[in-house]
Amino acid sequence: MRNFPRKLITEWRRLSLPIDDGVVVVACSGGADSTALLLAINELVERKKLGHKLIAAHFDHGLRKDSETDAEFVRELCKGLNVEFILGRSAVAKRGNLEENARKARYKFLASVAEKHRAFAMLTGHTINDQAETFLLNLVRGSGPDGLAAMPLARPLADSEAQLVRPLLKIAKREDTVEYCRENGVGFRTDPMNDDLRFSRVRMRREVIPLLAELNPRIVETLARTAEYFSQLPKAASAAEKLRSSELLDLDESARVATIREWLIARRGHAKQLTSAHINAVSKLVKSTKSGRISQLPGGAAVERKDGWLTFRAK
Repeated sequence: MRNFPRKLITEWRRLSLPIDDGVVVVACSGGADSTALLLAINELVERKKLGHKLIAAHFDHGLRKDSETDAEFVRELCKGLNVEFILGRSAVAKRGNLEENARKARYKFLASVAEKHRAFAMLTGHTINDQAETFLLNLVRGSGPDGLAAMPLARPLADSEAQLVRPLLKIAKREDTVEYCRENGVGFRTDPMNDDLRFSRVRMRREVIPLLAELNPRIVETLARTAEYFSQLPKAASAAEKLRSSELLDLDESARVATIREWLIARRGHAKQLTSAHINAVSKLVKSTKSGRISQLPGGAAVERKDGWLTFRAK
């Protein structure tokens, strides 16, 4: 097995993701990152390292005249791999922040695919480079510790019971995905919008990071490592026997959900069958004013809110 899929299966296990009998959806734009991810997951399935049904989902924002070419590229790639292909199209609002509007439309589609096919995970091809860029963007915007944690490796996917998982976020840079595509003799699409300096992320990628690299040639790794440091700040809670409701309420929604997820995985010893519905139910428990309320978990376990604390109860 080549290095790229070997690192991916190692990260898969580290994240305690299920190995068999599930449905996995890969969000594939046709770019190098998501194409490499699709190829690697498919290789792991073919090698029987993973036993899941694989689906590729592509969303056409319709923002470029040749966007249909991207969709056709992914369709043909999936045909060659014998992977189910699902295409989504929707008009993206041009008013306001175009990047954010496109992102919301894309994730709405991805959530619908995950829900329809009962997938336990929606995978995206975000890399170490993406993490570094997100950290810098949030730093410039004046974000606090939660924003500086940048993108989590996994989080509940809104409007579905699946988890949004970014398995390349700590193990691959952009040049790694390009190289893996080339190793497989597979091309990839290049979005002209990735060179449009009107977008903040593009300016960060094309101008700011290269300038910082003159001071630190490993600036991408350094920024991503710093984001990881911030992401670990609330995780001390995962080692606790109980969680104090008032402390969870002080966190914003995303940090609260992330903390609860880490705590539940630590208490259960794995993430199997744990969905966003379970995590959100526990989050709602935190907001309850009544003591003694219980939220059920897979396998017969439960979380009880009592006297201002969340307590995990095994089967």
